[in-house]
Amino acid sequence: DPTVLNSTIFINGTSMTVVGVAPLGFDGTTFGPQPDVFVPLSMRGAVNPGWDGFQNRRSYWAYVFGRLAPGVSLEQADTRLNRVYSGIINETEAELQEGMSETTLAQFRDKPVLVQPGDQGQSSVQSESRTPLLLLLGITGLVLLIASANIANLLLARGASRNTEMAVRGSMGATRGQLVRQLLTEALLLAAVGGLAGLAVARATLVAIAAIMPAEQAAVIRLELSPSVILFTAVIALGTGILFGVYPAWHATRTDLVSSLKAGSGQTAGARSAARFRKGLVTVQIALSMALLVAAGLFIKSLLNVSRTELGIRTDNMVTFAVSPELNGYEPERSRVFFERLREELEAIPGVSAVTTSMVPILAGSSWGTDVAVQGFPGGPDIDQNSRYNQIGAGYFSALGIPLIAGREFTRSDGPDATQVAIVNEAFAEKFGLDRGAVVGSFMSTDGHASGAELDIEIVGFVQDAKYNSVKGEVPPLFFVPYRQDDDLGFLNYYVRTEGDPSTILRAVPGVVRDLDANLPVENLATLDQVARENVFLDRFISILSTSFAVLATLLAGMGLYGVLAYTVAQRTREIGLRMALGADTPRVRRMVLRQVAGMLAVGGVIGVAAALALGRAAGSLLYELEGHDPVVFGASVLLLTLVGFGAGYLPAFRASRIDPMEALRYE
Repeated sequence: DPTVLNSTIFINGTSMTVVGVAPLGFDGTTFGPQPDVFVPLSMRGAVNPGWDGFQNRRSYWAYVFGRLAPGVSLEQADTRLNRVYSGIINETEAELQEGMSETTLAQFRDKPVLVQPGDQGQSSVQSESRTPLLLLLGITGLVLLIASANIANLLLARGASRNTEMAVRGSMGATRGQLVRQLLTEALLLAAVGGLAGLAVARATLVAIAAIMPAEQAAVIRLELSPSVILFTAVIALGTGILFGVYPAWHATRTDLVSSLKAGSGQTAGARSAARFRKGLVTVQIALSMALLVAAGLFIKSLLNVSRTELGIRTDNMVTFAVSPELNGYEPERSRVFFERLREELEAIPGVSAVTTSMVPILAGSSWGTDVAVQGFPGGPDIDQNSRYNQIGAGYFSALGIPLIAGREFTRSDGPDATQVAIVNEAFAEKFGLDRGAVVGSFMSTDGHASGAELDIEIVGFVQDAKYNSVKGEVPPLFFVPYRQDDDLGFLNYYVRTEGDPSTILRAVPGVVRDLDANLPVENLATLDQVARENVFLDRFISILSTSFAVLATLLAGMGLYGVLAYTVAQRTREIGLRMALGADTPRVRRMVLRQVAGMLAVGGVIGVAAALALGRAAGSLLYELEGHDPVVFGASVLLLTLVGFGAGYLPAFRASRIDPMEALRYE
């Protein structure tokens, strides 16, 4: 719309003129939240109040995109850029570094600029999601193979029953090529119908996936059946139809016309090669099912480990949200007044038992850190002095249920004019060598590697470790300071504990904020339980999908095993009747059939366990407090598959044992 140009909009309280409109479909250079507005890099400080990154020459945060000139390769661009970059690093940047040893400074001087293809942006999502997505793709492929093996078995059985038909067609002049084409056409029609049905199932699955995804991810990831996905599905469906339909079609047309017409029953199609092929397919199904059951078991147990992780925080009956008044043009003093008024209004809501605040949201993946100097800890070049930190409000630890080991909590008197104070956790005391009995009363500083830094912050409290930004991550060294001692803080996360139903507070919060400022949005409103669940969404996602696939695969394998045994019993009716006429009793006949089950289970199980070990190693990085060769999971998977296998084989075995010898001898 041309009328948009030269219009004025306000970005975080700053007036800006629209000078252009980005092309439709361009969502920025980072995969994730999609930007609505683009501003010049030089104006970052204007739209991010309080940001002073341009003043710190040792803060490196910018990504550069460039288009290669015609005829220039990526390698040539790498060489030319690093020639220039090396001069900048050595002549300018190296002189600005502080607290580095000679070895580290030499490494800094030799550091190259990384030149990489920019077609996927600078997001780390691709590398982070590669392993789980490849694993799920592999699991999907295994289920496809199991289903295809079942179809091949059904086609073989159907071909056997149509042996006489094929012989008649051949005797009337049909060539083998024509017969193969007919059977392949039928297989392709079956694949096409299955593919269309699969698209309907896929759509329902995408709806289910969207329902369990966090709202932010669901808004970014397009869960839809795009034309490329439909084309891929069509190719896979038709490809598997051809691949797994060729052998049944070839075998069904390999018929001796005279003997087939004389037999008139299709018995010649029960040749040993076809029987071996059918059993081989079922054995493969069993092996693949074993691998999938183990994978599902590993992810389920890993998820159970995650759910049993001690957070060190009471997440029940707690509502959290954020506000950023600085983005609405608030000055720091006005923001501080707003924060206090909002806290008072929240405390006045009926049923609210505690309200507290923090700068860094709990369990939300955000992480703030700085180098510190601690009393008694020998700092220096190349010594890790980094700690995570958070700025919090009064009553933070009691509201969240984090036990205080020694000292005191912050109060509202810990303001800008009071002595600077801090509270540290157990991991902080351990890293910086503070004696547990003497933590309170020690001093520290956030100047880190600065030479002769004044230890101007008194440690007044010592608390137990509690999770910081991740449910699965280790608790980092962490110190807390009062947010009221920060002159520029313009945003806060609130935590509201209630003794009743949290949904009441969820409904009340937007109205409370609106009464104070109708133009200030409420951000990330949720229960703390919901935040914790969304923090481990990927674990739940993989567990649900892998379990669903494993159950489907096991059912398919059981159906395949049942089908092969039922067909084999039908083919061997006369043989079984003769055995029973010669003295074989009912248990012996059942054992004869179940021995086939045991043989296929044994071979398929061994192969499946080996495949599961490889799958477990591949999934190791996704498992929490669990090895990829967990014996409990392997044992449970073997037991479950054995029960399913013998359950599928029992009915054909039972039918075989009920055969009447006289009827069987008259069979056909």
